[in-house]
Amino acid sequence: MKSVVLGLLLIAAGAAAGEEGLRVGSKRFTESYILGEIIAQSVPGGAEHRPGLGSTGILYSALKAGSIDVYPEYTGTIAREILKIEGAFTLDELNRRLAPEGLGVAVRLGFNNGYALAMRDDEAGRMSLRTLSDVARHPALRLGLSQEFMARADGWPALKAAYAMPQTPTGLDHGLAYDAIAAGKLDVIDIYSTDAKIKRYGLRVLEDDRGVFPRYDAVLLYRLDLPRRLPLAWQALQTLEGRIGERQMIRLNAEAELEKKSFADVAKHFLSGADAAGKPARGFIAVLFGPDFCASRASTCCWCSHRWLSALSWRYRWELSRRASTPRPSPSLHWSA
Repeated sequence: MKSVVLGLLLIAAGAAAGEEGLRVGSKRFTESYILGEIIAQSVPGGAEHRPGLGSTGILYSALKAGSIDVYPEYTGTIAREILKIEGAFTLDELNRRLAPEGLGVAVRLGFNNGYALAMRDDEAGRMSLRTLSDVARHPALRLGLSQEFMARADGWPALKAAYAMPQTPTGLDHGLAYDAIAAGKLDVIDIYSTDAKIKRYGLRVLEDDRGVFPRYDAVLLYRLDLPRRLPLAWQALQTLEGRIGERQMIRLNAEAELEKKSFADVAKHFLSGADAAGKPARGFIAVLFGPDFCASRASTCCWCSHRWLSALSWRYRWELSRRASTPRPSPSLHWSA
């Protein structure tokens, strides 16, 4: 029986080798770099990650043009910035509106990374500032906002209109904002709710008391022809569904920004098998026969469908890739997954 299974694995793996490579894009901020690496490394044999391509508009254009196949995006950004949807929205609505462009949304990664404004906690306490409405009542406050936040419809324009903000913000790179506020050069900056530096810099996240910001659930924005062109890669991407919680994303960002690990190493450590709770990686047999084996989540199990061999193939290749890239412990070096 073992020889039969091994033979099937090798045949399927050989058939899979002919697939073209997956092209993954990412934006120019830490979290997007990390997610891009996680997406690329989750595919058996790896994928091409084209990091830091630019802003939302540039990534979206690249996706439509076919320069990339997929990139990590946020539902609020898709709804407000790309599709110009006002009010509540659903994933089905996003997919319905994206379909004419040959694009779709899938694979909720498991966390919400919302926009917010923040101040140094001591200064906010001194001025009794808790909400964005409080900020609007202090025109002398110095706001430093990222260039994209200032330009996008769900950013500064929306806040200015909803709260009648009287300030004129200064535009700067998001990565410089924390140092600027810590040095006292700014009073208020825009942040992402999963930023690793919020706690380190002692910031107070100001309440959006008028509910301007929508949810920004992390998802994959992809070309609709991807599942047909690269079925094995697409099946591999399904394993990322719900795998990254908000606290874990903060931790991953911290590994890159505070511990100065490379984006590739952060992704590699995440995919090595230990989650935020420190659970050990599953063995190959547990992975192969695990309850999440049928990545399509269809009503008909893939053991009973024509997709069985390809699904088995990427499981096999993923395990070989993971084992090859996982460092071996030695008596003289403490190591943990």
